[in-house]
Amino acid sequence: MSSLGGPTSMEVICLRVALMVTCLNDALFPETGRNVVRLLERLGVSVDFPAAQTCCAQPMINTGYLDEAVPVVRNFIDAFAGYDAIVTPSGSCAGSVRYQHGIVTLRSGDVGLADASRIISARAYELSEFLIDVLGVEDVGAYFPHQITYHPTCHSLRLLGVGDRPLRLLNAVRGATLVDLPDADQCCGFGGTFAVKNSDTSVAMGLDKVKNVRATESEVLVAGDRSCLMHLDGLLARQRSGIRVMHLADVLVCTEADR
Repeated sequence: MSSLGGPTSMEVICLRVALMVTCLNDALFPETGRNVVRLLERLGVSVDFPAAQTCCAQPMINTGYLDEAVPVVRNFIDAFAGYDAIVTPSGSCAGSVRYQHGIVTLRSGDVGLADASRIISARAYELSEFLIDVLGVEDVGAYFPHQITYHPTCHSLRLLGVGDRPLRLLNAVRGATLVDLPDADQCCGFGGTFAVKNSDTSVAMGLDKVKNVRATESEVLVAGDRSCLMHLDGLLARQRSGIRVMHLADVLVCTEADR
């Protein structure tokens, strides 16, 4: 380790890192996954993309189908075995891997699967966690000359406890003005299947969040989960607010050379 407590350049180069892109990003927002890779490679990290990866099983687990989630979790473990770190642009999916997979595998009664899950789950990182806790980097060399506000998504805030890591990264972005979001710790109302089963409540919660976003007079709303951003983007667009939504990775990858 270096004298500052972070990894040396040689240690970073030697890390075997895999991208867990998530279903939503893969299907609807592939550029966010590509930007995670671009960002990490710019910081000296080589990133693999295991082609066998599928869903992390969170939708099934959240809906109560724990037994049906077993083969999905097993596939996840097989796909990401052997990597030192699994990085994902989603606090929600990182939280599922780190905490929910253990519940599923213990329930299955397969001791070997449960042991493998403990090993793999400990290596899963949400993007801001990996940048700060593993790489020891807060200033990633980003440049983004806009007024922005940040929404801490529920799973990243409560399940993972990422704390101020995303804010530290955004505060280091050159040209950016970061404005505090009122009632930032309140849920946006998406919640995956919650938005389908309780659509009226979901929309009402989203409208409260959008009201606070607009109060910041920011140009861009940033978050670490595309699912929450998708929900809020729809509400902001219907109000013709003119506010863009961007994933944290999409902001951090920007440099002055991109102007």
